Amino acid sequence: MSDLATVDTTSDRFAHDPAYVAANRAFVLRLPLARVRRILDLACGTGAVGQLMLAAAPEAGLYGIDLDPVQIGLAIENYAQLGYTVRRIDGPAGSGKTHLLRALAASWQARGERVAWFGPAAALPWAFDERAALVVFDGCDAYDAARQQAAFANFVQASAAGIAVVSAGALPPVDLPLREDLRTRLGWGLVFAWQPLTEGEARAVLRREADRRGIRLSDEVLAYLLTRFARDLTQLMALLDRLDEFALASRRAVTVPLLKKMFEEEGP
Repeated sequence: MSDLATVDTTSDRFAHDPAYVAANRAFVLRLPLARVRRILDLACGTGAVGQLMLAAAPEAGLYGIDLDPVQIGLAIENYAQLGYTVRRIDGPAGSGKTHLLRALAASWQARGERVAWFGPAAALPWAFDERAALVVFDGCDAYDAARQQAAFANFVQASAAGIAVVSAGALPPVDLPLREDLRTRLGWGLVFAWQPLTEGEARAVLRREADRRGIRLSDEVLAYLLTRFARDLTQLMALLDRLDEFALASRRAVTVPLLKKMFEEEGP
């Protein structure tokens, strides 16, 4: 792994500030981390400080928590590039775990890497793909006994072949209702978690995704959506997909009357 003096912190938006970098390194150097086995990194962001702590405690695992799934996604990418093993992404239903895993898988596929994806609804048997560079276990807290067995077999084979494994579930590994051998293995490596979006955060995510698609969402439209639907990231992204298609088909700008028309014709 990285040496403490050479850990790259450029992933953090403040990392180019010499005072920020120096203060973080000085802070970590004062911590008695040599024999630490578990690190809890609150508001972990993109992982700049966590990387410093892991460099000072090479035998430790890290549990990072942040409110922003975008920051968690950047942290996972940054840790993976440094050679760390990321095993778990935890959060309540609707907090965006599957959305993040899909983005992570897409980034690997964009580099020409194969990704093997297994979820609670994936049909059995789960054949091991020895050509995969990444194995993803999504929604593993909902796996039945047969899928737990299949996940365990794939995990063992992936680990033996040096293939990266990432999983997601509603609970931290210690609380997962899974067979012991699978539960403990899913807890190996780095673990990240985040909380459900606040209204302001859900508004920001919707606006950012709408801007990416070239859709203009007014404050009135955002308020209408967020007062009528839960701050469930999966549901909100699906709703945005519907709205995008309906607006294109109607050749109209996205407005509250257009939203109401869509719900009248297609249902909520």
